[in-house]
Amino acid sequence: MKIAVPKERRDHELRVAASPDSVKKLIGLGFDVVVESGAGEGSNFSDESFRESGAAIAGSAAEALGDADIVLKIRAPRTDGDNEIANMKKGAMLMAHLSALSEPEAIKAFADAGVTGFAMELLPRITRAQSMDILSSQSNLAGYKAVLDAAGELGRAFPMMMTAAGTIAPAKVFIMGVGVAGLQAIATAKRMGAVVTATDVRPATREQVESLGGKFLEVDPEMEKDAQTEGGYAKEMPPEYFEKQKQVVAEHIKKQDVVITTALIPGRPAPTLVTEAMVKSMPEGAVIVDLAVEAGGNVEGAEPGRTVKKDGVTIIGHANVPARLAEDASTLFSKNLVNFITPLVDPETKELSIDWEDEIIAGTLVCKDGQVVHPALAPKES
Repeated sequence: MKIAVPKERRDHELRVAASPDSVKKLIGLGFDVVVESGAGEGSNFSDESFRESGAAIAGSAAEALGDADIVLKIRAPRTDGDNEIANMKKGAMLMAHLSALSEPEAIKAFADAGVTGFAMELLPRITRAQSMDILSSQSNLAGYKAVLDAAGELGRAFPMMMTAAGTIAPAKVFIMGVGVAGLQAIATAKRMGAVVTATDVRPATREQVESLGGKFLEVDPEMEKDAQTEGGYAKEMPPEYFEKQKQVVAEHIKKQDVVITTALIPGRPAPTLVTEAMVKSMPEGAVIVDLAVEAGGNVEGAEPGRTVKKDGVTIIGHANVPARLAEDASTLFSKNLVNFITPLVDPETKELSIDWEDEIIAGTLVCKDGQVVHPALAPKES
């Protein structure tokens, strides 16, 4: 059985779906691994480091993918222009962040090509799947990097400083959305000495915020009672909730030096949390980091891939924030993939033995045998 790791070809993507360490583990499971030359350059993994780990190095994507049984990628293969999917053989298994809910037409293209696709972003949030969770591993790094990005733009220090010339007050940091990225942002900002507040539609996150030393900003406890899905994600809230949230946040945001927004709803545009009027009300020199900018953005005025200044406030909209820490992001992503693949291999025969009814497999499988099969994507019967 052969595993191929091609170079990523989408804009702003420096990560790679394998590391030298993960290659060793995959070979230990009984696979042959081939890595496209240059695939690890953006993550500081040289061809030589992959070769020393036991991988073969292919000169092109076509050479790497042609006879591969499993293809590991960070992002979905392109189906237009540089058509990566055309290089994959029928029946090959693809494991990556496929953006299945937002790009269903791509999943149909994979199905038409006879590829068996596993959308790793759809992994069920259950205990035994935690080590395979690409969203958590990448969001963790994004939350950390968001605070560093904000600190780099803010014209003042984060911690309180007592000097002979006087005392510098600590910066005030407000985190909107307390998922994995938000929690890491809270922890990082606190370690840097800031005064941190946070808000989320899920009341269960209050305890998590407070355990990290932050203060929880409540909007409407009654409406927030039913704000979480069974999978642990935030639900889309009714319009009246967002109206109340705007009022509470508008008053709070006037005093903040840094705002970091992280609110995402799977398969839907990101909700607007910070309006143009709120931006205008913030102190001169304040900084906002919008981690949801690629999904439509939480902040009015945020621009994907750009840092802009509006009414004296700097709004950071970096694209693909995990890729800005590509080495660690690739290492964690590749570990997630190894942990996903390991249970699929019979330890004695070293052959694939997949239980298609398993909750993890059924949750991530989007296309198989020429058909789109995931319940959230499969055509509805009339």
